[in-house]
Amino acid sequence: MDEGRLEQFVETMWNEEIIPTLVEYIRIPNKSPAFDPDWAKHGHMKSAVALFESWAKEKLAAAKGASVEVIESEGRTPLIFIDIPGATDDTAVLYGHLDKQPEFSGWNEGLGPWEPALRGDKLYGRGGADDGYAMFAAITAVLALDEQNAPRPRCAIMIEACEESGSADLPYYVDRLGGRLGEPALLICLDSGAGDYDRLWLTTSLRGIAAGDLTVRVLEEGVHSGDASGVVPSSFRIAKQLIARIEDPATGKITRKEFSGDIPKERVKQAKRAAKALGENVYARFPFVPGAGPVDNDLKELILNRTWRAQLSVVGFDGLPPPPSAGNVMAPFTTLRLSMRIPPGIDSEKATAALGAILTAKPPYGAQVTFEPTPGMTGWNAPETAPWLQKSIKAASMAAFGAEPAFMGEGGSIPFVGMLGEKFPKTQFVVTGVLGPHSNAHGPNEFLHIPMGKKVTAAVARILRDCAARGADRA
Repeated sequence: MDEGRLEQFVETMWNEEIIPTLVEYIRIPNKSPAFDPDWAKHGHMKSAVALFESWAKEKLAAAKGASVEVIESEGRTPLIFIDIPGATDDTAVLYGHLDKQPEFSGWNEGLGPWEPALRGDKLYGRGGADDGYAMFAAITAVLALDEQNAPRPRCAIMIEACEESGSADLPYYVDRLGGRLGEPALLICLDSGAGDYDRLWLTTSLRGIAAGDLTVRVLEEGVHSGDASGVVPSSFRIAKQLIARIEDPATGKITRKEFSGDIPKERVKQAKRAAKALGENVYARFPFVPGAGPVDNDLKELILNRTWRAQLSVVGFDGLPPPPSAGNVMAPFTTLRLSMRIPPGIDSEKATAALGAILTAKPPYGAQVTFEPTPGMTGWNAPETAPWLQKSIKAASMAAFGAEPAFMGEGGSIPFVGMLGEKFPKTQFVVTGVLGPHSNAHGPNEFLHIPMGKKVTAAVARILRDCAARGADRA
């Protein structure tokens, strides 16, 4: 295969086809169902799916036997399923999603979630990097090989529409597809992160999540703080006491064994190597305010904190008015939305049940304490990588980036990966993505690093080629 020709094909497709289409996609406020319960009525998801379907059909029109199908069931989000026959009997599944996180606040001047903006080599706007680019990159990787008649496996591309809501509809569609998926030799997920933009990053594990709303109620209605303080306990203080049952308030470390697990030695070694590659970017990638810094000075420990250890975040709050509207009134209740990231291998349902039991047992002062679980998910740890894939990943990174790949766990969750890993234990995994430093998925100023997108696309093409050529060295 002509490597230069491959690179030029990918470059042209991105510049002339992918970027203009992503600009259209960013303009569609296609929020995930968890953030837009009336998504079907509003029609934004229908618009996004139509855009993706049209592009895929146009680009695959000349691909022999290729099909593009939108699968829908009443009350469920749609799934785009693209089937492209290959030169071998093996199947490679390529995955992404097209639903988006909500707007969030704090976007810089001239930027916005639904206002695409090209600034240098970055495309700003919600969903481009997380991960609207995935289908376009997957199809481009396939076409780059076909343009040179390079052998590749059959490619099944799955683009779901509720990943940001926990992929609630995906198990249904995977079961509905049944034998059409076969038993994949390879799964390529394009919805993950990158430590920097200088190499191909492979995700080796994903944390799970246990979450819910903790509500502490002490009064039937708000009362004057000058009258009640010192007599009525603060619901906010009680909430802090309850959280201290799980988390050391001084260090943030989770103290309960229900949420801990052993870290495999190989993952510790990979974290050490990743820390060496990234240096201070392990923490400098986050937008700290002046003077603030990370929870630890040991870079390896920071990586393990965010990839393997349980950590608790308060991601929502109710019960108090904003400061300009606040009178001297003691609030009758406090509600905190808690999001606990749990280690790979910890069952999410059991962890969520334990979280609720710990928080609601014997409330201080006899307060009314409730815990309402929100959807969670179990994490994932990658199986041992086959020798052919180890070699392919290294060669693909060197060819696309001029640097060896890096391996590191991710702190977030990708439900599809864990589900497929459980369903197909012999499948090999390439979990990668373009979400590098400051790309800020889910937050303000999200951007797609375009050169990274191009290089990941070219790397995927090479890995698909090697999957078809792996011969006797089979997973």
